[in-house]
Amino acid sequence: MTTGQQAAQPETGPQDEERLPTIAEQMADQLGGWRGLVESSIPVVVFVIANIVGELRPAVIASVAVALLIAVLRLAQRRPIRHAVNGLFGIAIGAAIAWRTGNERDFYLPGILYGIGYGVVLLLSAAIRQPLVGWIWSVLVAKGRSEWREDPRLVRTFTALTVLWGVVWLAKVGVQAGLYLAHQDTALGVARLALGYPPYALLLLITVWTVRRVTRAPQPEPLPGA
Repeated sequence: MTTGQQAAQPETGPQDEERLPTIAEQMADQLGGWRGLVESSIPVVVFVIANIVGELRPAVIASVAVALLIAVLRLAQRRPIRHAVNGLFGIAIGAAIAWRTGNERDFYLPGILYGIGYGVVLLLSAAIRQPLVGWIWSVLVAKGRSEWREDPRLVRTFTALTVLWGVVWLAKVGVQAGLYLAHQDTALGVARLALGYPPYALLLLITVWTVRRVTRAPQPEPLPGA
């Protein structure tokens, strides 16, 4: 091979081998794509509508049946079922509680408690300088590596992002908790849908964009003789 041919070859290096996924790729993976987004919302929509036009128990049965059907269809098509299983698990717990108590608003109680716990854990992790968003980034994007712990810029970035996630999470679950305590069952179902994926998608967008911006920013050059 001649020198000219060698020069024509594209160079590969660590940046090519460890290309950071695009914002769209990250959001698609976490949300399960548009199909995952829609499928995870269908059982809750079914419950809300069925409960408005009918009674609690038929609504519970319909929502669980739809969630189970979605999981089975994904399994039959050999598509990833992680999001479907997570949705089925959450629906099943809420449905079991609502069925036992006979109170439709209890269908949303597990999600409210989970949201409170998740928000508190996020803020606590930021307070002890072990930002949860940073560790999640290590698992989902950095292939288990945690070099960000050695970069003060990334530590500050992930700490700020973790606080943002925690505050937003507690704010949206606070709205749902207020509706739950006020016995606003229909409004609670609507809030569950409106405050589900939209804030999550926005937080993912902000997180990926911010981290990409920080990691691509040039490092300050050391002073001569340093």
